[in-house]
Amino acid sequence: MTPLRLVFMGTPDFAVPSLAALIEAGHQVVCAYSQPPRPAGRGQQVQKSPVHRFAGEHGIPVRTPKSLRTAEAQAEFADLKADVAVVAAYGLILPQPVLDAPRLGCVNVHGSLLPRWRGAAPIQRSILAGDAETGITIMQMDIGLDTGAMLSREAVAITPATTASSLHDELASLGARMIVPALNGLAAGTLTAVPQPDEGVTYAAKLTREDGRLDWTQPAAYVERQVRALTPWPGCWFDAANGERIRV
Repeated sequence: MTPLRLVFMGTPDFAVPSLAALIEAGHQVVCAYSQPPRPAGRGQQVQKSPVHRFAGEHGIPVRTPKSLRTAEAQAEFADLKADVAVVAAYGLILPQPVLDAPRLGCVNVHGSLLPRWRGAAPIQRSILAGDAETGITIMQMDIGLDTGAMLSREAVAITPATTASSLHDELASLGARMIVPALNGLAAGTLTAVPQPDEGVTYAAKLTREDGRLDWTQPAAYVERQVRALTPWPGCWFDAANGERIRV
């Protein structure tokens, strides 16, 4: 395997195992892109993202633009002359000039079996909907929202014990195991991207705090899934008769 010159684009904990796998495989990660440092935690101290911290610990330069839509940001990205960009839960839209810049394009590690659960919160939405399985899709990115052709996909079961936290960790590990062989196949020309089917498209809308409100008129099975899907964030709660807010 010839090491690839690549850019990694990711922000949260979910993306870190994929970055670690690419480094371990011997690829040359010339730059990491991540969301800018933001206030977090009880003290609201400004903190770097998990990917930002991990890349820094491994001597990888990190860029944190607020947008990639400016000509300057796009020129800086193109100047990296990457073979490929790997994207995992980055959180910024990639405009066409960015998608086109790497020789092999941009490849996404997505936490669902596409075309089901395109969008921002596929892990939580799959549990909430009562799906029997979900998984990872490695996808060649295009300008649409998670609409690109699929390089590989692998399923995992969702059981009555599955929580958002446990599924997050399982899918993050699975994505890390899948991304290296997918890149090898793409670079060697032995892996062909397959268009997503038109049937079965669903959208995983971004979560809000209100999603955690428990509605006791809903079926018990749905309420139970809410608690598994929405812990730790946004967390589940209800307002008691005395007005007190109870966290579940």
